[in-house]
Parts: sequence; structure tokens; C-alpha cells
Amino acid sequence: MKTGSGKRRKGGATEPRSLVVTISPMTTRTGYTERHAKAGLNHRFPEIDTWPNQFPGYEIVIDVPEFTSVCPKTGLPDFGVLEIRYMPAKLCLELKSLKEYVTEYRNLGIFQENVVNRVLNDVVRAARPKWAVVKGVFRPRGGIGTTVEARWPRSGAKK
Repeated sequence: MKTGSGKRRKGGATEPRSLVVTISPMTTRTGYTERHAKAGLNHRFPEIDTWPNQFPGYEIVIDVPEFTSVCPKTGLPDFGVLEIRYMPAKLCLELKSLKEYVTEYRNLGIFQENVVNRVLNDVVRAARPKWAVVKGVFRPRGGIGTTVEARWPRSGAKK
């Protein structure tokens, strides 16, 4: 941090020193890179199967209480709870294939924010619901927990 020299005013008082703060890019402070940020996004996951919906106008909530993935930089595990909430249109998610899909994250280096958005994209691709929300509540590591929520249709998305 740099400070400018205070100037003397009449009567002996000094003007406040100017403060210049330099904020370094994230990569120089913590070592995270673009490679870390994109880690896991191109991973090939198993397909999520579906089955034909039989009823209109109801909501499905799927709870994944023991979700795990790995930090792409440190290799330390991330633990959390995923909630997938959606209103089916013509298709419903088949739970066994969804479990196989979610298990694929267990040893995958991927940021928590990317987990939630990737799961949302893959759920929408598989079932084409009327709407969907994926929420990830990740347990604290270093005293900080994270909650990430992504919705479809995405706000601001072109229709």
C-alpha cells in the first residue's frame, strides 16, 4: 500500500494523505488459474435416463445429502447437499441413473459453483422440464460455507 505525503495547510494542520490501493488479479494472490476455473466442465458424465411423465402440474424434489467432489486446486474434498427441484413436462428423471451421474463427481476436480450449474444444465438437457432449480449447500472448509443456486430458465436467457 502506498500513501502520499500529507501537505501542510495554513495554521500547521496537514491535509489527509491520499491512499492508493492496488488490487492484484486473483491468480497472483491465490494461485488459481483459468485452468482451475474450467476444471471438470468438459468431463464426460454418464447419461441421465428419463421415463414418461403421467401427470401435469406437480413438482419433484430430489435430495442428494452426501454429495462430494474435489477442489481442482488443492485436491481436498468438498462435501455438500444437492437439491434438484423441477416441474416435469413430458419426462421425469430416473433416479438410479441420476445416482450414477452424481457419483461421477466424487473424484472430479470442479468448483462448487460449476457443480451446481453443470448439474442444472444436464438435468434440463435430459428431462426438458417446465422449470428447474438446483441448489448446493457446501460444508465449510476454512470457516466458510457456500450455498449456490441456479435456475432454469435462466434469467436474461434468450427464448
